[in-house]
Amino acid sequence: MKKMILIYFTIISFNTSAQLTVEKIMRDPKWIGTSPTNIVWSYNSKYIYFNWNPDKNISDSVFAFSIATKKIIKPTYTDAQFALAEANGVYNSTKTKLVFIYQGDVFLLEPKTNNLKQLTQTEAIETNARFILNDECIVYETNNNLFSWNCTTGVTQQLTDFKNVEPDAKNKNAANSTLQEKWLQQNQLLTSSIIQERKSKKELHDAFLKAHQDKNKIKTIYIGNKEVQNIEISPDGRFITYCLVQIPFNKKTSIVPEYVTESGFTETIKGRSKVGVPQNKNELYIIDRKKDTVIEVTVDALSGITNQPDYYKEYPNKFLNVKNVIRGVSFGNIVWNENGTAAFLDIYSQDNKDKWIALLNAETGKLITANHQHDDAWIDGQGIKYDVQEGWIDTANFYFKSEATGYAHLYKYNITNFSVTPITKGNYEIQEVVLSKSKQYFYVLTNEEHPGKQNYYRISIDGLKKEKLTNMVGGYNVLVSPDEKYIAYRYSYITKPWELYYQETNFTKTPNQITNKAAGEEFKSYAWRETKIFSFMARDNESVYARLYEPKQGIKNNAAIIFVHGAGYLQNVHYWFSEYYFREQMFNNLLADKGYTILDIDYRGSSGYGRNWRTGIYRHMGGKDLDDEVDAAKYLVHELGIDSTRIGMYGGSYGGFMTLMAMFTTPNVFKAGAALRPVTDWAHYNHGYTSNILNEPFTDSIAYRQSSPIYFADGLKNHLLICHGMVDINVHFQDVVRLTQRLIELGKDNWDLAVYPVESHGFVEPSSWIDEYKRIEKLFDNWLLK
Repeated sequence: MKKMILIYFTIISFNTSAQLTVEKIMRDPKWIGTSPTNIVWSYNSKYIYFNWNPDKNISDSVFAFSIATKKIIKPTYTDAQFALAEANGVYNSTKTKLVFIYQGDVFLLEPKTNNLKQLTQTEAIETNARFILNDECIVYETNNNLFSWNCTTGVTQQLTDFKNVEPDAKNKNAANSTLQEKWLQQNQLLTSSIIQERKSKKELHDAFLKAHQDKNKIKTIYIGNKEVQNIEISPDGRFITYCLVQIPFNKKTSIVPEYVTESGFTETIKGRSKVGVPQNKNELYIIDRKKDTVIEVTVDALSGITNQPDYYKEYPNKFLNVKNVIRGVSFGNIVWNENGTAAFLDIYSQDNKDKWIALLNAETGKLITANHQHDDAWIDGQGIKYDVQEGWIDTANFYFKSEATGYAHLYKYNITNFSVTPITKGNYEIQEVVLSKSKQYFYVLTNEEHPGKQNYYRISIDGLKKEKLTNMVGGYNVLVSPDEKYIAYRYSYITKPWELYYQETNFTKTPNQITNKAAGEEFKSYAWRETKIFSFMARDNESVYARLYEPKQGIKNNAAIIFVHGAGYLQNVHYWFSEYYFREQMFNNLLADKGYTILDIDYRGSSGYGRNWRTGIYRHMGGKDLDDEVDAAKYLVHELGIDSTRIGMYGGSYGGFMTLMAMFTTPNVFKAGAALRPVTDWAHYNHGYTSNILNEPFTDSIAYRQSSPIYFADGLKNHLLICHGMVDINVHFQDVVRLTQRLIELGKDNWDLAVYPVESHGFVEPSSWIDEYKRIEKLFDNWLLK
């Protein structure tokens, strides 16, 4: 009898642990397990370093896996930080020396002898150390100036001297003095021979010092109130390039009030600026150390530099006088070939429509357009504008990426015959690119087998030969070892959180799993749904990829919920475990357990599907992307038998914005919606993201008017929940306050607002997550199950 009771309680205990509740899934994520992050190879390819927390401490620690012993060790904090600094170092051309930055100082290591030398020990922070002059010198930056250390003599030389204010500013001001001041000065000289004599002696003294000054003394460059950025030096040490950035004095930023503080007083956090803020003025200069000259690089020769955006046509009276005007630009880093005979740089128009890859003639400062990428919407794509993936293959050829075919692909440019040659092609994306040390092939991450499946390949420089290095279905974060004998990678599948693996760079080799703590026993006790991934046809005959969470047989309640991912340009319909939306993934399983059918789609504007999908929301967010969600609702009704009067929606950030647009503009489609940290008026969001898609409020008011939920609030018909953190530094709490006032003035009474005083955009506290998702669950249960 006792034995039977014991078995009975054991079964009950197991079933209880496997049952999902909001309180369980929204706890501190450590209950799930611990996944390794931030993979770094040691400089000698002997160790793989990564952050991990197998003991569920307050925060992650650095661990190392030994390739030789096949064991994981935990180095001391100091040893780990030093090893990571070494791993980020730069080799000389013969791979006999390694220079790196550790705690703001420059170190030089000889790997063969393990001889280590500290080159600087200063209070200033040194950065960006590298070799020049055939490895004779090491250059580095400190206090916005460039310095050189000679490897033979040990002499340190300052190469630039940027200063803000000129010492003779007083004399320069005299040149701008009034007529009264000039007359008084001249009169004083006429009436005093002593003053005349002193003035004459000073002028002779200054002239003598100038004539006998050190010929090797570097020229001081006075930059006023501008900032110096992107200092680069050519491999032969002759040319130094730098960018001067003028920040507008009227660049107003916002503040974020913080009410629950340690001090007991309301405090303020300095916030970001809003879209349409005056943009920085950027200037590019070249110092020719041989000629002792400084010249400015002008962009007037770039192809299409005076072209105006296509949307100007919709405002014929506003832009009548905007013709043949050179547009504002920003400059990327100068990239030199190995022998310093050629250089290229990326230049971006500040209206986001153009990218130029230009060859730079450092002697003349002239630019030649090597590749001009234009998009009537905006320039972007994997590795094209952000985390740019470009470089020299040899002294005559460099590689770059472009969406010229509609997908981000790899190209080669030859500076001798000015030709562009495609290396890869197809209806898929090259998502990451690494050039091999031998420069005979590339390592690339692609989604060529399926938009939601990744694999790693090694391809020849011409793209004709390809080896597939990975073969498990899912997602990968890959890092090639410095000696290229191995790849280390994080891998995950839909129901399996990220673990760390390594293998030889050969497809025939078996992956070796290093970690196994990503999923704890409690997490594994629940049968997580291996969601169905498929596509359906949108109203314009485009395929929309979707992820489906289905209830078990017998509990389907014919109600459905559509989850809308955020981040705008992000992919969520894929075969790996979501790092952004793992809580939502668990919550969707919970809802499916209750009988709901859950659909999650990669609407227009999501990443992973090429240029046309990415730009489908241009000038109208809440247009085609919302059409995709409405078409998803129709699919639920017509294909899965869902009751059309019992469909809900929820999402955060962009997903919260989409929920508002759905509830306001398609009220007969969605019965209830939860908008979390939503943008309510795009004119109040940041410049970088918003101006890409909607241009600027004062130049394209149509785009902002048709894309901002606050203008459609009168359309609210069904039941709305809004949740927002009060110290949100991304989508400001002001957004929801303004919408709240609008709903009050409209007399709407079918909405609720939950605020979270200590939360920013991404919630941190489990209590906040629990409260928010209990409210969402209650909203759907109250209005979709009736």
